[in-house]
Amino acid sequence: MINAVPWLDRNFPPVADPKTFPCVVERLRGTPTRIHAKLAGTTREAATIRYEGCWSILENVGHLADLEALWMGRLDDIQAGRDELRPADLENAATHEAHHNTAMLDDLLSTFRSARTVLVQRLDALDEQGVLASAFHPRLRQPMRVIDLATFVADHDDHHLARMQQLLQRAGVEPRSHQ
Repeated sequence: MINAVPWLDRNFPPVADPKTFPCVVERLRGTPTRIHAKLAGTTREAATIRYEGCWSILENVGHLADLEALWMGRLDDIQAGRDELRPADLENAATHEAHHNTAMLDDLLSTFRSARTVLVQRLDALDEQGVLASAFHPRLRQPMRVIDLATFVADHDDHHLARMQQLLQRAGVEPRSHQ
């Protein structure tokens, strides 16, 4: 099994074609459904197992929900004309303190879906000028436009979906086919 590049080691060049924005927003809109489809029928035991000190499936889902406030805040920062985006908590304290393994998957997904719906509605309402507005990303040390932020979030979703798939495979759960 090939492990994904650690998130903090990834590079995020600016999106070359801002006209891909509707496709990126569609990826964001679909993440809760993709998670639901991937995890349907997963046992609680499989959903709470940790491998090699990494988060469980439930912790990965909870982490995605936890970060929605950061994404909304960063969109606020750009729309308010701030020079720099608010920093992320690189220690992920909210996720570590939330004890997501004690939660029900449906509750975590519902929380995530509700928060993501608000983000997608805000992105859907943007005009071209709004999509191209930017602020400086403190960790990456580069400007980030809304299109870049949306792509960053979609890639972050995919990073955790890939991790969930690895965890399912480690637990011996057959991959679900998508039709």
